[in-house]
Amino acid sequence: MVAEQIQRKLFTTEEYHAMLQAGILSPEERVELLEGEIWQMTPIKERHFAGVTRLDYLFKGGLGAGSATVATQNPVHFDERSEPQPDVLVLRFRKDFYAERLPIPSDVFLLIEISDTTADYDRRVKVPLYSRYDIPEAWLVDLPRSVVEVYRTPSPQGYREVLTLRRGDRISPLAFPDLKLDVDAILG
Repeated sequence: MVAEQIQRKLFTTEEYHAMLQAGILSPEERVELLEGEIWQMTPIKERHFAGVTRLDYLFKGGLGAGSATVATQNPVHFDERSEPQPDVLVLRFRKDFYAERLPIPSDVFLLIEISDTTADYDRRVKVPLYSRYDIPEAWLVDLPRSVVEVYRTPSPQGYREVLTLRRGDRISPLAFPDLKLDVDAILG
């Protein structure tokens, strides 16, 4: 007797959106599609909320009008199987503010994950995904460790440049070298 091979059902972004529209998945569930799998995100708690809000404030205050769009906890469409929802996106400015389509990897200057409880997952699953989709720069703000991990120079095997910044350090996004951010301000 030949054993049947059991396979996972992977979803497309079209199926994922249909499930959201049909109410099978609700926005309150906080889910995202990564490589065909629907992942449940952790609930947003105070430190995470503050971290996202703080970065939104820092970028909107530091970038000139029309230089970029800052989006928080919104999706970026990678392909037919992946539509992550990072905490902060710094995107190419578009006059329509992405009303016609979701951002795609070539629109992303910088992608940031704020981690209060999910740093290992973000490092193991999300950061390598961002590198495979050629996101030029990703930051992981690891709140419990009080560090900002900076990932640059993407490749299919992962980011080739990784920096770990601590309190007292400063960072400038690659796309905006004149914007100097204190790690203390990022961490709060």
